[in-house]
Amino acid sequence: MKKAVVINGSPQAERGTTGRVLAPFIEGMEAAGAEAQLFYAGRMKIKPCSGELDCWNKKPGQCIHADEMEALYPMLRRAETLVLATPVYIPLPGEMQNFLNRLCPLLEPVLETRDGRTRARFRADVAITRIVLVVTSGWWEAGNCDTVVRIAQEIAADAGVEFAGALVRPHAHMIWKKGEPTKEGQVVLEALRKAGQELIASGSIDPETLIAVSRPLCGQEEYRQVSNRSYRQASGEAEG
Repeated sequence: MKKAVVINGSPQAERGTTGRVLAPFIEGMEAAGAEAQLFYAGRMKIKPCSGELDCWNKKPGQCIHADEMEALYPMLRRAETLVLATPVYIPLPGEMQNFLNRLCPLLEPVLETRDGRTRARFRADVAITRIVLVVTSGWWEAGNCDTVVRIAQEIAADAGVEFAGALVRPHAHMIWKKGEPTKEGQVVLEALRKAGQELIASGSIDPETLIAVSRPLCGQEEYRQVSNRSYRQASGEAEG
């Protein structure tokens, strides 16, 4: 059975918009026969990387920190797919950044040049062959996610594995209204399930599926007006 490790970096865990967007994607992966192990970065006690690089120079492949990453490293070594799921902050939630920095022990410090850049690779005992990103944003534009997409692409390139795509969901909270998917939101959720199935079945996600995941759910001007109206109402209530 194909294995995937999924890291949800949202501090809101399964209650947040990222968790709700991620759920159908995981369902799709499991329907295609994958074993997906889901972890919440905000619930794990993960110390920040100290940057001493003992995991490269003194104890290769071993982090100096004894915390909950110790249990996660073996699972990462066995998984073919690593899914990173996160909301856009500025640019990432702190717990997600700590997790990403702590991937360093999985990298072999044998440097090479690929496409004009200095890169490393995952160690030989790491089975990960692809990294996928699920990213949500509260802003209307998909472009608001570009920095986070770039980070995930760089991680994959530095590790010498495929970046299998970014499932970008702008104004993600508008998938639902009063707790239930809207008609347009249901189309997005179905596309997320399809993306999970495609990833496991073929190792890639159809570009048309990625477009369906990112499709606008309203006009930009409409979104701006609604958001500003909500802010003014909230401010008025606070002042009153």
